[in-house]
Amino acid sequence: MRYFLECSYFGKAYHGWQYQPNAISVQEVLEEGLSTLLRTKISIVGAGRTDAGVHAKQLFAHFDVEGLDNPTDLTQRLNSYLPADIAVTAIFEVPADAHARFHAAQRTYEYWVVRHKNPFYNDTAHYVWSPLDLKAMNIAADLLLEHSDFECFSKSNTDVKTFLCKISKAHWELQEEKLVFTITADRFLRNMVRAIVGTLLDVGLGKMSPEAVNTIIESKDRGQAGASVPAKGLYLTKVTYPKTIVHG
Repeated sequence: MRYFLECSYFGKAYHGWQYQPNAISVQEVLEEGLSTLLRTKISIVGAGRTDAGVHAKQLFAHFDVEGLDNPTDLTQRLNSYLPADIAVTAIFEVPADAHARFHAAQRTYEYWVVRHKNPFYNDTAHYVWSPLDLKAMNIAADLLLEHSDFECFSKSNTDVKTFLCKISKAHWELQEEKLVFTITADRFLRNMVRAIVGTLLDVGLGKMSPEAVNTIIESKDRGQAGASVPAKGLYLTKVTYPKTIVHG
C-alpha cells in the first residue's frame, strides 16, 4: 500500500532534502526513522529537492509498506523518534499510483529579507542593509509571469530536460519587519528561486531597471542574472496536489 507523509523541517543542519552519500539529509533521517519503527527497509520519494540549508513548512513524500494499521499512531511514534528540527504532520493512505513528485501540481516558496539587525532572524532570513525600492521589485516580479524559459536562473551545468516553468504568482510584500517574496509555479529549477530573488534585489537596490529582467531571461545566461541569495531565507511553504490524492 502507498502512503503520503506530510512533514516540515528547519534546514540549517541538513545538506538538503535529497540523500547524500557523505552528508546528512532530511530524506535519510526520515527513512531511518520509518525503517526502524516499521522494522523493514523503507524508501521515500519527496515532492522536490530543497538545497542545503533551505527550510520547508510543507513537503510531501510517499512510501510503500504493507500492514500499516494505524497511520496516526505511526505519526506520533515517528515524531518521538525524529530530531527537533523535523516534524511529521500526517501520514495517510493514497492511491497506489500516487506520486509525491510527479503528481504535484504547484509548489510555493517564500523568501524572507530583513533590513535591521534582529537575532531571531540570523538563521531564518537574509539581511539587506541598503534601502530597497519595493515598487520596482514588484514591477520586475510581474514580468516573470510573461516568460516560461528560465535557464538564466538555473544552476550552471544542471542536468535537466527542460528549463520551462509556468510561474503563476511572484510578489513582494512587507510583513511586519520583514520583506517576503512569494512565488508559485508548476516546477522550479535548481537554485531558481534564490537566483530570482538575487536579481530582484539588484532591481530594488537600483543596480538595474525592472525591465532589465526581460533581457536577462531572454539571454538564457546565468551570468547575466543576479547572485544567488543565501539558503537560510528560503522556505518551501506549500505543495498542491489533485483532490483525488490530497484533500483540502
